[in-house]
Amino acid sequence: MLATKTNNPTGACIYDCFAQGIEAYFAFRNSEGGVHGRQLKLTSKIDDQLGQNQQSALQIITANDTFGTFSAAQLPTGWGDLAKAGIPQYVWAIQPAAMVGHDDIWGNAGITCLECTARYYPYGAKIVGATHIAAMGYGISDSSKRCAQSVRDSIELYAPETGQQVVYFNDALAFGLPNGIGPEVSAMKRAGVDMIVSCFDLNGQKTLAQELQRQGMPDVRILHPNTYDEKFVREADGLFEGDIVQVSFRPFQADPGDSGLADFQKWMGETGAEISEVAMIGWINADIAYQGILAAGPSFTRQSVIDATNKITDFTAGGLVPPLDWTRMHDSPTQADPKTHGPAQECASFVQVKGGKFNLVGGTAEKPFVCWSNANRDWTDPTLTSFD
Repeated sequence: MLATKTNNPTGACIYDCFAQGIEAYFAFRNSEGGVHGRQLKLTSKIDDQLGQNQQSALQIITANDTFGTFSAAQLPTGWGDLAKAGIPQYVWAIQPAAMVGHDDIWGNAGITCLECTARYYPYGAKIVGATHIAAMGYGISDSSKRCAQSVRDSIELYAPETGQQVVYFNDALAFGLPNGIGPEVSAMKRAGVDMIVSCFDLNGQKTLAQELQRQGMPDVRILHPNTYDEKFVREADGLFEGDIVQVSFRPFQADPGDSGLADFQKWMGETGAEISEVAMIGWINADIAYQGILAAGPSFTRQSVIDATNKITDFTAGGLVPPLDWTRMHDSPTQADPKTHGPAQECASFVQVKGGKFNLVGGTAEKPFVCWSNANRDWTDPTLTSFD
């Protein structure tokens, strides 16, 4: 495992939580006999210290004593080296540019088109009845910057159907908001903003929420593309009350149904680990590894596992994520063509902070995902969906 612990600037539990999810999944499968009679083990955990991902990747390649690599990296400079060496990689898919074109890198989601529009942004605003939207991102982070641009473009594209408009936009903020965000919040107040979609890390979201409170704007909702961390939200002492959080997998608050959610919850408990968003990412990635090894047969090699994994057309991690078709999803979809390399449906799930806890909104406990067909990008009411 290659992940960031030292110098982690995000405020999220990454290294430890990622490992906990992987190890809980391995314990689950090993209790059933492992795979092809072998036990699954996470034998090496490396801290890339944020800026040493490539050096750490070269260390893995040189040692050559592990089969594959799980990675949760903010700066994935070593993913290309691992791919060139033919080492299977299972990654937290928040850095899609580092995944594109590598048929031996798989994520908890497909490769996201960061600059493409998405219907879940205006739908999230619709949940709370917001019509005057602000979009904000960090200038130094390509993914954050393009996220903010996607929010702006999405609201504008669907404005005729939703009645929403972007009244404030800023994609050039300093990472972590070291100088605060007072002038920007003042500008949003003058513009009549009633909802902010902020492509920030957890610490940045907290700084924003504190400034909204300070300027007498506690009723302005934030749509978070992350912050699915109940402990963090609870300890913020009401700062995020009423906010909406987008979740990329079946939320913990949903009915498990026939999905793998019950197994995840059971084995996180069995291994003494705390349930978290990044632990779920580790669990999903571990399932990709398991399914690929299983499909490759008992005499598997790295290459045979790569080949077998790339024949999987409907990976859902047991109903935890919308279907991934790895025969065609190693390249990015585009605005003009969302379907060739993208998922068949655009899906998301949402929770809202109420009383310091997350509550499902948008979908239902049985069907927590809201989905739109990717045959085109037209605005429609979403279909409530479950993949269990």
